[in-house]
Amino acid sequence: MKYVNLMLLKGCDEMNTNEERLDYLICKFKENTVYRDINVPENYNDKRRLLRSLMNVRMPAPMDKEVIRVQDEFLKKEAEEKGIVKLSEIKTIGKEGGKGKYSNIFSIWQGDITRLEIDAIVNAANSAMLGCFIPCHGCIDNAIHSSAGIELRNECNKIMNEKRKLYGKDYEEETGKAIITRGYNLPCRYVIHTVGPIVRGGLNKRLCSELEGCYKSVLKCAAENNVKSIAFCCISTGEFHFPNKKAAEIAVNTVRDFLDSNDFEFERIIFNVFKDEDRKIYENIFQL
Repeated sequence: MKYVNLMLLKGCDEMNTNEERLDYLICKFKENTVYRDINVPENYNDKRRLLRSLMNVRMPAPMDKEVIRVQDEFLKKEAEEKGIVKLSEIKTIGKEGGKGKYSNIFSIWQGDITRLEIDAIVNAANSAMLGCFIPCHGCIDNAIHSSAGIELRNECNKIMNEKRKLYGKDYEEETGKAIITRGYNLPCRYVIHTVGPIVRGGLNKRLCSELEGCYKSVLKCAAENNVKSIAFCCISTGEFHFPNKKAAEIAVNTVRDFLDSNDFEFERIIFNVFKDEDRKIYENIFQL
């Protein structure tokens, strides 16, 4: 750790590379925690996983402003290296050859949702609404919080603390509800978090209604905050075990119904998929 100590002496303003920032951040995130004596690997990718893990397990709490500044520089540089995707680069269903109502504002886009430079992305959150605490877990909740930085968890905690004052200290967010936060170091302006239903056993009408409620709540939240472009992840599929095909049908039908019954005009609504399986499902729905 001699290199890290030299970086601390060098000063934050003199850090010119992301590896220098990474070493500094690992040292700072270890301080005053049970992980302060953890061994730091030599390889950059392993060090990056360690920083993500330290961020994932950190409880919401204030952090020194200088550390936040370095974190923000690090994450924004990383976002640039991953490749930021602008709205103009994403074709609509209509331009892809699809037909039907709203084909001029619907899109299917496959890839990492944290790369999208749009008004808002949707996070499939858990009921605690604080992000995923499992180090480097593969869920979208973890990916979004890890790319946004620790300020996102702090804002979510502030919102939940206000709700606990109203509903009790053990309050957890209801399934189908949604909250909006800033995007911080993500290219998007906002993140809209919603708690999807968990399928334990067979699918039923209540679970379908709850998933429908997620899409309604997110769209209502978006309209209230003048969000013109939004990307939906595949809410409740994957870790929450909602069948992919049925989830996609509910997503598209609910969004169409909302647009039919509301005056708010969206510039673009993106159905973001990560797996080939989900892309094929949405392509079949839109007859591409």
